[in-house]
Amino acid sequence: MVTSRETAAPAQTATLRRRGAVLERAILDAALEQLSTVGWNGLTMEGVAAGAQTGKAAVYRRWPSKEDLVADALRSGLPSIEEAPDLGSVREDLLALCRQARQAMFSRPGFALRAVIHECDSIQAERFHAVIVEGVVEPMIKLLAKVVGRGIERGEVHPGAANGYVYDVIPAMMMYRNKMCASEWEDPDIEEMIDLLMLPLLRPNGV
Repeated sequence: MVTSRETAAPAQTATLRRRGAVLERAILDAALEQLSTVGWNGLTMEGVAAGAQTGKAAVYRRWPSKEDLVADALRSGLPSIEEAPDLGSVREDLLALCRQARQAMFSRPGFALRAVIHECDSIQAERFHAVIVEGVVEPMIKLLAKVVGRGIERGEVHPGAANGYVYDVIPAMMMYRNKMCASEWEDPDIEEMIDLLMLPLLRPNGV
């Protein structure tokens, strides 16, 4: 015969195993899942707690507000692109970099980030400015600068192309067309952007 004490033991053990970093990771993952499915406006601390299979108090002890929780979830979950492609030509490097950016955009953290960008008001968005700049904008610009710099060394790119306006074009276009045109940036779309927009901007004398 199984006693109530014996049936309670596994549940108690499971709870003990989900403390500390393990529980925090579960909560952050649940926040990303909520953002990517119901968006910023639909995310609640209660829903995150349910998704993480923990109590609401466990969430509030670590993150006193929805903004604090989402900032940490994005910071911990955003995929990193650390190496600039080096395939021998600026065109191939840009295509490869855009495909990596597309993969990040359509990952779960990418969906979560876009939910925050699209749904937050200007005051709320300020809370996530550093997360977006440090986690997305600056790394992408750094990699684009490397690709352009290699192109200049090979004589494919004119030196004047090494500036912030040029580096902004690809991330700005990818975000704009995704939001306004629902573009999922299939390979033909990426190729058109590179061939019709970026290469004319980069090539010496526009040729």
